[in-house]
Amino acid sequence: MSLPPALDLGYSFCPNDTFIFYALHAGRVPAPLPVRERLEDVQTLNEWAREGRLPVTKISYRAYFEVMDRYVALRAGGALGRGVGPLVVAREELGDLNGRRVASPGNLTTADLLLRLAYPEVQLTPMRYDEVMPAVARGEYDAGLIIHESRFTYPQHGLVKLMDLGAWWEGETGLPLPLGAILVRRDLPLEVQRGLNAAVRESLEYAYAHPAEPKAYIREHALEMGDDVMQAHIDLYVNDFSRDVGEEGERAVRELYRRAVAVGAARPSNLPLFVQE
Repeated sequence: MSLPPALDLGYSFCPNDTFIFYALHAGRVPAPLPVRERLEDVQTLNEWAREGRLPVTKISYRAYFEVMDRYVALRAGGALGRGVGPLVVAREELGDLNGRRVASPGNLTTADLLLRLAYPEVQLTPMRYDEVMPAVARGEYDAGLIIHESRFTYPQHGLVKLMDLGAWWEGETGLPLPLGAILVRRDLPLEVQRGLNAAVRESLEYAYAHPAEPKAYIREHALEMGDDVMQAHIDLYVNDFSRDVGEEGERAVRELYRRAVAVGAARPSNLPLFVQE
């Protein structure tokens, strides 16, 4: 196939993504093709992946399972880990969440899938992730499912934590929680896929080696987030699994995929989940 002069690379405004991709965006590390940033919220990126709009994109693992015929995940740049799970919050303590009205950051997010696995009869309403806590604080929903920096700021909205879905997942499986991956189109040549994987890993290594340099770029996109929350976000979501998903990370992704198929949230497939090295 003929290659484009540059590749659009989609990722979120969140500090973990802007930290990882700063050097690649700024041309500090080599890449098989030049990249152009496309920053959007995670639900928009998930929906765009359904359309195949971007050749390289961040995505929720839940959404990845729907577009595996078109995309394959890079081994580097993703978000997996322990203690990184989405939270369920409310204005007051609640009992069983089955039948409760819960605001969700999007029906293609991993958080949404996890809550459905834990409470099959929960009633979820999708909205942009930063609108969830205000909607719950106003009393429009019984509870809210929060992701990203919201896990650090929910007490400021007068909310209490009901459930940590990461702790639930780890208790169920003993595995780290897969949240998001970096996808590349399967129709790109394998050498380009491998080159992009190496470029993302090198971009992360550059950020670790030059921690002060990406700060202005991260701050530019960090919304109303304070510096302490911004750094806590990076420290939590960027880890060894971001360098390489590894064998344990692969097992975690396969288990999440198996459970998604079991509840009808994904179709069975024999395609490889990650770029072949």
